[in-house]
Amino acid sequence: MRPLKSLLRGLGLHFVLPFVLLIACLQVHAADPVLQVGSKRFTESYVLGEIITRTAAVAGPARHQQGLGNTAIVFNALKNGSIDVYPEYLGTINSEILKHDTPSSLEQIRAELAPLGLGVGVPLGFNNTYALAMRGTPADGPVTLTELATLPQLRPGLSHEFLGRVDGWPGLAQHYRLPQQPTGLDHGIAYEALMAKQVDVIDIYSTDAKIGKLGLRVLEDDRHFFPSYEAVLLYRLDAPQRFPAAWSAISTLAGRIDNPRMIAMNAAVEIDGQSFAAVATQFVTPSAGAPAARDGFLDKLFGENFWRLTRQHVVLVAVAIVCASLIGIPLGVLAAFVPRVRQAVMALVGVLQTIPALALLAMLIPLLGRIGTVPALIALFLYALLPIVRNTCTGVLQVPAGLRMAALALGLSRRDRLLHIDLPLALPVILAGLKTAAVMSVGTATIAAFIGAGGYGERIAIGLALNDNAMMLAGAIPAAVLALLTQGLFDLMERMMVRGSGRDTDLSA
Repeated sequence: MRPLKSLLRGLGLHFVLPFVLLIACLQVHAADPVLQVGSKRFTESYVLGEIITRTAAVAGPARHQQGLGNTAIVFNALKNGSIDVYPEYLGTINSEILKHDTPSSLEQIRAELAPLGLGVGVPLGFNNTYALAMRGTPADGPVTLTELATLPQLRPGLSHEFLGRVDGWPGLAQHYRLPQQPTGLDHGIAYEALMAKQVDVIDIYSTDAKIGKLGLRVLEDDRHFFPSYEAVLLYRLDAPQRFPAAWSAISTLAGRIDNPRMIAMNAAVEIDGQSFAAVATQFVTPSAGAPAARDGFLDKLFGENFWRLTRQHVVLVAVAIVCASLIGIPLGVLAAFVPRVRQAVMALVGVLQTIPALALLAMLIPLLGRIGTVPALIALFLYALLPIVRNTCTGVLQVPAGLRMAALALGLSRRDRLLHIDLPLALPVILAGLKTAAVMSVGTATIAAFIGAGGYGERIAIGLALNDNAMMLAGAIPAAVLALLTQGLFDLMERMMVRGSGRDTDLSA
């Protein structure tokens, strides 16, 4: 067993070195003096993130890490320094981040954020409060939340974040004693579900563009549950010192965006089909001219970011599969030859596969202290282990015992038997595991966009936020094509391996 252990240690070292080098490179890249702007995964946050980025870019380099997810993910990214600033709302900071049950003053909020190295400022000029909305006019049904409590048969369809927030459904239902049982919906598709009569009530932001377009009835918060949601910037306290010119430019945004202006910009994206970048450019530099017309499907599919997203997606999958192979194949061999550890190894990689992708990514962010490529790679690596370890173990166990005995009788060492008998005979099964892991990783890698790692999932996230089917297809179709190409590549490798073994047989004959 000593040669086998040496082989496993060597393969493990080859795994650790690429990961260490990759993380070091990414840390160097992260140290570049670029203002990092974050945003959540809904239209208004995308637009505000673009406005902040383009305003700062006049004075220095700035980058928008868009659509990072819900409040918890973006706030963790801010705390660990992955981003420097993002647009937030006072009500959310007070109840969701600081966990207060009652409204707090701005001075108290600043005092509690300061020990975390964070600050709040640059009020943008509008208040985007939560509300509930229904179809029709006031003559068609309830007009207040108190009246809603008398109609238990209504079906609320609420965003997942609203369902979990203290200032969302749990607190609202208790405050008004609402008897309804809500269903979770993505905010981007809630309006369509409401108009299709699949739900009766949805949660909205008061600056949503579709409220007026669809003629919805916004229910009055007659018992004043929702606090003020004044839009502000949540930032790292050292950002103004590290980026003085950019921060001076950003500070000019204070008070420049009122509710009608924000509603109009949201409408330009959601109704007129303009891009976030085009709307932000029009705000920052009005002299830039009118935005371009709505992009068609082919424009979205082969847009200017196509090759960047393709490169990011391929790199994520390739690095994760290589690392998973360097660890998974030795683990599979170990499980095959050491029955005592087989069950533990299989149970471990099986449990890893059961963790939901978004949950795993959310857990990795605070553990690693960063967002982006590194947590995405680690998540993909962990998901790829199961098929590789399982197939390697199965392939090695299927090698006929008679061949092993013959190899020992010929004087082959355990190492030589592994390298020249066991692994070559198990190679087709191992390759099948690698193919399964690679194809799975192509699909799973789309989730990486939710923590700023890029790839085709970036388009899917934007499409979900806007309920834009064309944009979602522009991300899903390339991912599907890449999965088919990956499967075809492994099939070609299998055919070449079979042909090679056939020639070896002919030569030996």
